[in-house]
Amino acid sequence: MQSKISEYKVSNVIDAFELRALSVSSSLLEDAVRIVLVVCLASLAAALLSRLMRRIEQKMTSKRSDPDSLRRVATAYRTGLIFGRIVIWSVAGVTLLSIMGVSIAPLLTAAGVAGIAAGFAAQSLVKDYFSGFIILLEGQLRVDDIVEIGGHIGVVEEITLRSVRLRDYYGNVIFVPCGNITNVVNMTMEYSRSVIDVGIAYREKTDEALDIMHSVASQMAQDRAFTDRIIDEPEIVGVEALGDSAVTLRLRLKVTPGAQWEVRREFFRRIKQAFDETGIEIPFPHVTLYPGLPKDGPAPPLNILLGQIEPGVKTA
Repeated sequence: MQSKISEYKVSNVIDAFELRALSVSSSLLEDAVRIVLVVCLASLAAALLSRLMRRIEQKMTSKRSDPDSLRRVATAYRTGLIFGRIVIWSVAGVTLLSIMGVSIAPLLTAAGVAGIAAGFAAQSLVKDYFSGFIILLEGQLRVDDIVEIGGHIGVVEEITLRSVRLRDYYGNVIFVPCGNITNVVNMTMEYSRSVIDVGIAYREKTDEALDIMHSVASQMAQDRAFTDRIIDEPEIVGVEALGDSAVTLRLRLKVTPGAQWEVRREFFRRIKQAFDETGIEIPFPHVTLYPGLPKDGPAPPLNILLGQIEPGVKTA
């Protein structure tokens, strides 16, 4: 009788172990299925994101043909794809830790504290990258554009998410962090204008001078060297200012991007020749001597000796 009872207890213990083993196996199998499901869903989400970003890139590139725009779209595509993948796999990683029984609360707390500390330490860096992404996305700058950023004027040599590299007129390289870019003056976007001011003497006829300026500009527009740079008819603005010694006349020319300075220099050369041929004076500062009038009568004559005084000659 006692032996039967012992056999019964042993049988119960064995059954309990078998049930527990079966329960553990079932739990492990369930967790394994969940892990595989999470990985598959994350992979599917990453693939869908890649396909969506690719379609957006193709749609944007179909409307553009210049290399700078295509390069800007490609940079924005890569940046968005990397950011999206980081978000997807970060969520998947946290979910996997939760499935494996790892308490994520301490990890999230530590990550939050570390994130706050890193955020304060690298907030300018994050600002630079975010601003760089917006600049690339909106197309405010392109490589080879001539721009003014933060008081610096130069040619854009490189655009990254972190900074913009400029080279100024003297060959100096300037690195401008994207986070510091608040206002951008792009001098070569779509087209440019060459604004030209010319001064003439007060005794000259303004209409005659304006006609000559228009004639010179029209001849330039028909010149083979400038016909592809000047893209519209010359615009005579008129009298811009009455200065101390000159009447300032203004002319505007619509030109291709970046050609405004070359066109301006050539126009000055030609208008100088045209004014010399027609006798129109381009004034320069004059000095007028005024001795004043005494209260008791006219001022005495003022003798001015011009030229070099010879040695030994006395002057009054």
